[in-house]
Formats: sequence, C-alpha cells, structure tokens
Amino acid sequence: MILPETIRNITLPEMVRIRQYFAEDSLEDTEAAVKAEARAFASSMDAGRTAAVLVGSRGIRDIDRIVKAVVDVLLEAGVKPFIVPAMGSHGGGSAEGQVQILRDYGITEESMGVPIDSSMETEIVGQTPDGVQVHFSKPALAADYVIPVCRVKPHTDFTGPIESGLCKMLVIGGGKHNGCATIHRQGFPALAHLIPDAARVILDAANVPFGLAVIENAFDQTHTVEAVAGRDILTREPELLKLARRLMPRIKFDDIDVLIVERIGKDISGTGMDPNITGRDSYGQIPGAVPRVKRIIIEDLTEGAHGNAIGFGSADFILRGAFEKIDLAATYTNGMASGNPEGAKIPVICESEEEAIRAAIQTCAGTDIHDPQIVRIKDTLHLAEIEVSANMLELCRDEKEFLICNTVNSKR
Repeated sequence: MILPETIRNITLPEMVRIRQYFAEDSLEDTEAAVKAEARAFASSMDAGRTAAVLVGSRGIRDIDRIVKAVVDVLLEAGVKPFIVPAMGSHGGGSAEGQVQILRDYGITEESMGVPIDSSMETEIVGQTPDGVQVHFSKPALAADYVIPVCRVKPHTDFTGPIESGLCKMLVIGGGKHNGCATIHRQGFPALAHLIPDAARVILDAANVPFGLAVIENAFDQTHTVEAVAGRDILTREPELLKLARRLMPRIKFDDIDVLIVERIGKDISGTGMDPNITGRDSYGQIPGAVPRVKRIIIEDLTEGAHGNAIGFGSADFILRGAFEKIDLAATYTNGMASGNPEGAKIPVICESEEEAIRAAIQTCAGTDIHDPQIVRIKDTLHLAEIEVSANMLELCRDEKEFLICNTVNSKR
C-alpha cells in the first residue's frame, strides 16, 4: 500500500493491557439448571409424541451441553425429540451447511442421541397484520411439539421490546432461508413489530410448550436459563431482554480513533461484530451511539464463521489473511437474505497490522497522527481484557471500572 512519508515514519503508540470490570455472576451448574427448568414442562408432555428442538448458529456458551440437557429431559419423559437447525440463511442457506455448523458446536446425531432433520423446506403458516407471509420449518411443524433453544440479547440492527431471542428463533431461524429472506425484505426498522407479529402466527400454528432462553453475562458465561411457557413468550421475552442488556459488556470509552478487532464471525454476532459494542453498523456510525469510532480494522475471521464474512462491510480495513478466508457464496447468501448486502462489502485489504494501523490513522479526519487513540479487542463478545494506547490511560483511572495491567508491544 502506498502511504505518505509522514505516516510511514511515525512511531506507533505503546499499547497497554487493561481490564474492564463487569458483573461476574454466572451459573455454577448450567446443565442442572437447564434440566430443572425443562422438567417443569416435560412432565406434562405426552409420552410417545415427537418434539422438534430448534437449535441456532450463534456461539452460545456450552450450547452442546444445554441442548443435550433438554434432549435428555424429553427422553426421560418418553417424548421423542429430534433436532432442527434453526438458522435462517446461515450455512450458505443449505441443509448440509447447517448440519456442519451444528457439528462444529459438538451437536451431532451421535452426541445428542437423537436424529437431526436439516430440511430447508418450509410451509406458509399465515401472515402478519401487514400481510407478510410467515414461513416455518416443515419438519418442525409436523412435530407434536416445538421447543426453541436460544440466547436472548439485544439485536444488532434494530431496537424494540423484543429483539434477538425466542421470537426471532421461531421466525427467522425456524423460517429457514425462505422465512429469513421474506421477513428481512421488509427492512430492519420493520423487524421491531414484524418479529413479534410473525411469532404470534407461529405460536398459533405450532404447539410450543416452552422455549429455553439463555442469557449470558459480560464474560460470555451462562448467567440465566429460563424455560418460558409458549403462551408467555411474547410477554416474558421483553423482561429477559432488559436483563440481557444490563449484563452486556461494552467498550468504556466515548471516542476512539482506531478500533482493532482481532476476529469477527457469525459465532460471535449475527453481524460478525456487534454494533451494540462498536457503535457502528454497515451504514456507518449509529446516531447517538458510543463509542464513536473513526476507523475499524478487522484482523481475522473465526473458524466458526465458515467463511461467512458478513460484517466486513462495517470495517474500513482488513488484513490479507482475513480476506483469504472469505466464502463469497456463504457471505452473499447471508447478505442478500438479510437485506443487508452492505454488510458483505470488502474493505481495503492490508498486508499487515502495522500497515492497517498506519492507513487508518492517515484517514482519521481531525486526528493528530502522532497521538491517535487506539483500542484493540479480541472480538465483541470478550471485552474484559482489552488494549488501549498509552495516551488513553488518563481515562482509565477509575479503579471501580478499570485495572491497568501492563504495557505490550505496539506491533505484532
């Protein structure tokens, strides 16, 4: 990359490792908690009946153990569970791709002891008050019971009383590629009412005895698991979302010149990196959001992303190694189905981190190139330990919020 002499010769700042403090409460025995919650409902389910357990593509902590605990409780009750990948268009929008995602999470027919039906076939089960058709997995609809298992958290592209959680799992995940594309075609602002409206249609069409909601703390640990009765999902989920929002980690600085993100991926966030954390989506800085970031660098794509580089479009620079991991088919399928091709755009490609940082500094309007504020994070899930440029240490003096650890090299 051609850089002006003024930027090539500057000394990059020393980076300092700091710890951000967040609430650390978590479950001691997640499996026991899941089983206790599920048993409260499984005891009233009819033996010999089938149950479709919906499992998604998000990187939920211990998802294999959580799903196995639900399956075991159903088997104890004499119910016949099977697993349905509920991932919308993920995995390239194919049955094989979605099975592979589950396999990478340790969820297989052998490990779970039950079948997996990855059919992408859907049925139209009704329409919303706006006239939008609602699709739902054909195998799941044919089951006697449907049980979504998912994490509740703030959505990456819209805000509302119900965002990412049980309703979205039913509508977008359970809707497979057809449902995902249909709903997202209405635009992200419409999802705040479309997802609960469509969930209501599915809850009327399918027998959902309960859904298992998982809430994680700022350390990606399981904080809460709660089995929510199907009839209560629409009223209970907003309360669970409030809890999830309170527990979310964040970058505790208002203004950042350059944000370095070591990795992004679908197993980290639906948009690769969470705009709730970065303050920026594929359209740019989110009005009123913090941090206010001038430039973002992405260094790598997680293995769990399976080449799906959705989210690259929210950055300004990526490293060559990240670029070479892109599966264009998976990325474009997701971008098109979600109505967000902007998120699939490819930023400027740099050969090294140092080159990317220098290019980012050069293009930060109004920034002193000799004194940029730089933050490096692992990803948007793991924010307890981050790195900041030495000139930001004055912002880290509150001992209730930060612990200054040590100085690290400015180059890697």
